[in-house]
Amino acid sequence: MAFQGSLAELHLPDIIQLVSVSGKSGVFRLIDGEHRGDIWLQEGRIVHAEHEDLSGEEAVYALAIWRTGEFRFEAGIDSPRQTITKSNTNLLMEAARRLDEWRVLSKKIPSVELVPEFVILENREGQINLNTMEWLLLSKIDGQRNVKQIAGAAGMGVFDAAKLLYGLVATNLIRLRQSGGAQAPVAAAPAPPTPAPPRAASPAGAQATLATIPSMHPPQPTPTPHPPAAARPAPRPAQPTPAPAPGQTLVPPSQLLARLGRLRDECIALLGPVGESVVQKHFVRARGDIERGAGPEVIEDAIQQIARAAAILKGAGVSEAILKLLKS
Repeated sequence: MAFQGSLAELHLPDIIQLVSVSGKSGVFRLIDGEHRGDIWLQEGRIVHAEHEDLSGEEAVYALAIWRTGEFRFEAGIDSPRQTITKSNTNLLMEAARRLDEWRVLSKKIPSVELVPEFVILENREGQINLNTMEWLLLSKIDGQRNVKQIAGAAGMGVFDAAKLLYGLVATNLIRLRQSGGAQAPVAAAPAPPTPAPPRAASPAGAQATLATIPSMHPPQPTPTPHPPAAARPAPRPAQPTPAPAPGQTLVPPSQLLARLGRLRDECIALLGPVGESVVQKHFVRARGDIERGAGPEVIEDAIQQIARAAAILKGAGVSEAILKLLKS
């Protein structure tokens, strides 16, 4: 008997987990409009997946971020081949992590069917600092290809392309529109003056910061040798919880930590790998202050510090976009 339902009610990682614990073999058929995907299980273990031109792990990750569509599990159907050796636990943890990250990216990239185009504004000033992969992605924007097609032309996954486009949209270097001409709501409001779009010159002659493709795993802090006890700085004193001003409501620490975590994710999405260590450093400090009783002012201070670093690493446009997060 087939097991079926809506992906809007149950996310794919949860659905696969339900079936895999029973040790069943079969295939998940996924449908979302014209898009199709299949994931095969052998005795409860994921062994193969296909989605358009993707297969194996990347196909699972691409299907895991679907938030609409229908699924149907057909038992007793053998996989045509095995392309996945990773355990279900590791595979689904990565799929769930990407789903969480996609929730942040979807604020600027609501659909991979939207078409990126350059924003032309007068009186632009400053310079643009782009890494190698951002240059590659920009070179594929022609006003005709959508996000998915641009990712394919650049030889990268849609998820990787969306992470790069997030920062470019946030700094108003590009905007997204519906195929056919209508501009997407995410780019409706004009932003303050930002650096001019790159010329058609080769990236080799531009001031670009070289970086690798954004890591798909959470950033790991670089271990730092501990100084001798006598040389270590004194611990930061605990900050007493400030008394709320008349008419002001004291924000619970749980809400402050939740907001801090959201801002951290959005800052990392804007800065990319080159700024991850900076964001993490200020995030850890602000989190410690909040746990010791500090208020929302430590979040504002952290964002201000990150924005200063962003101005050096990525230019004034990204710095301004990070400061805008305080108003969100």
